[in-house]
Amino acid sequence: MIIEQEILEMKSASEAEVCLEGFDYIEFYVGNVQQAAHFYRTAFGFTPLAYVGLETGERDRVSFVMKQNNIQLVLTGGLTPASPVSQHVNLHGDSVGDIAFTVSDATRAFEETVKRGARPVMEPTTLEDSNGQVVKATIGAFGDTVHSFIQRRNFNGTFLPSFVEANGPYPAAYLGLRQIDHIAVSAEEGRLEEWVHFYKEVLNFHQSHQENVETENSAMSSKVVQNTTGSVKFPIVVPANGKRKSQVDEYLTFHRGAGAQHVALLSDNIEQTVRALRASRIDFLRTPGTYYDVLEERLGTIADEDIEVLRELNILVDRDASGYLLQIFTQPLQTRPTVFWEIIERKGAIGFGGGNIKALFEAMEREQSLRKNL
Repeated sequence: MIIEQEILEMKSASEAEVCLEGFDYIEFYVGNVQQAAHFYRTAFGFTPLAYVGLETGERDRVSFVMKQNNIQLVLTGGLTPASPVSQHVNLHGDSVGDIAFTVSDATRAFEETVKRGARPVMEPTTLEDSNGQVVKATIGAFGDTVHSFIQRRNFNGTFLPSFVEANGPYPAAYLGLRQIDHIAVSAEEGRLEEWVHFYKEVLNFHQSHQENVETENSAMSSKVVQNTTGSVKFPIVVPANGKRKSQVDEYLTFHRGAGAQHVALLSDNIEQTVRALRASRIDFLRTPGTYYDVLEERLGTIADEDIEVLRELNILVDRDASGYLLQIFTQPLQTRPTVFWEIIERKGAIGFGGGNIKALFEAMEREQSLRKNL
């Protein structure tokens, strides 16, 4: 009995070593940082927070940190062709390079995950300036994407040491985006179980959902892994056998491998957010009118929502045992048909819109057909 108790205590201590408090930031590697920062300020309502570049002593890259409530978006561009950032953009296009987590002990998180099989990328490093210290460590994840562990030690600066406060203008409009809800990953066919295993074994995640979707033309399989508190969630999708290429295949082809397919941002008011984004000329996937004709037949009465407003804005609805959610997906926001964004508002639901996946897949297929990629 004593031995069993000791084993349980050791297991509990080991799990605590890789406890993730939540998303710290998402870092996008982009071809033109200034233009990307302008876009996310004026279209998505992000405020410039911090900056690092030549003026601050950085010789390899330039980064703008953009913030909206609890969302931190880092936009980074390389300064030379040899920069790893430039090489990443050359291969993948504008895409997510680093998904960082806030942790209480970056060193222990790094050591434990590497022991469990993660690929070490950057050993724990103390970053320091007059504002205090931050410990950062990094491991490899899917494709060329990495995960950084960020531990702030009485740090009073705007973002990280060496970053200076950005003196940019305020956002053009308030969009009500509150936090990162989840990040969806596209991986190669046959590798779904491998990546589910990775997050379960290396980062103590558990599987919470599973969906298999098949349309007339294509198919996909997906599973969702998340940490204990649900503050970090990753739906992982892979293509399955179909008559034609799926939107997951299209992503993998143009991204040149696995990566973050879309980022879902939680909105306080999805109707307000979508109207503001439309005013900024952001394009969304189109939903056929028949979807709304049978919506109440499929989900029952949704008393708090105006079906005609949802139809007008192309907002999707799904329900689970805990409530319902509203969601919508943008078109890809960069040159390649790869990364897109999801706007989601939860009214109690804890799922990911499983009832909408087929409708979403068919909408994406219509766009693929226009791009001659179906």
